[in-house]
Amino acid sequence: MNDLSSVMASAGSRGVLLLHGLTGAPGEMRLLGRRLSRSGFALSAPLLAGHGADQRTLLRSTWRDWLASARAAYVKLARQVDEVYVAGICVGGALGLALCAEFPEIRGAAVYSMTFEYDGWNMPTWATAAPVIQLVANLPLVRRITFAEPYPYGLKDLRLRELASRAPATLVAGSVDRMPLGSLYQMYRLGRHVDRIAPRIATPTLIVHAQEDDMSHPRNAERLQAALGGPSELLRLEDSYHMVHVDRQHMLVAQRTAAFFRAQAPAGVRAEVPVDA
Repeated sequence: MNDLSSVMASAGSRGVLLLHGLTGAPGEMRLLGRRLSRSGFALSAPLLAGHGADQRTLLRSTWRDWLASARAAYVKLARQVDEVYVAGICVGGALGLALCAEFPEIRGAAVYSMTFEYDGWNMPTWATAAPVIQLVANLPLVRRITFAEPYPYGLKDLRLRELASRAPATLVAGSVDRMPLGSLYQMYRLGRHVDRIAPRIATPTLIVHAQEDDMSHPRNAERLQAALGGPSELLRLEDSYHMVHVDRQHMLVAQRTAAFFRAQAPAGVRAEVPVDA
């Protein structure tokens, strides 16, 4: 499944824009989407610009291209539903916040594993040196260098980890198995953009982060919460790594997201949304 938008036949008055992560694909949002769909939300999960092919294609895209593709999906969804919410993992979460700054009518946002810096316990030393990377990672030759995501691939669940060890595409069709340094540079630029606009984001935001995130230290979530201009909640997970929307506590993540979004709906329509089974 490369686009969850295809399940929107029964779209109602509430919709969620689901945004996948860097090197990922819409299929990684499937588990979250199922729970949200059962809670009465229509879904749209676009393929971000530059994704779905290979490293060279990804490298030709910038964070502004990713945002433009997310923006186009938002505009399309907003024409079909009365209320729009956004939820995204890592880069997808940052893009969702950027949309909230542009479109303050978005009712609520969920940000999973926010990453301003790659500073989790499993990241190599060079990856944590964000200022240095931003100086050199986009140089003509350096930007083409690629690296593979290290074991355990953001997954605490052993079964999923074994699947991912064979090939990322085993879990998510269309995902890219190596990240170019130039794309990492773009991720950092997106993070700085969120830093700048966060004070004027008034959208209610649910921030979800694992205490043992192997890629992004919990301080990233705290940094985001401190920067946001609107109300926010921080959910700390005790039994997950970076990929919180598919890892051991994915059901909790989905349930809390659905409940948070329901709470942001106009008072007169909240009772119309079905309660999770």
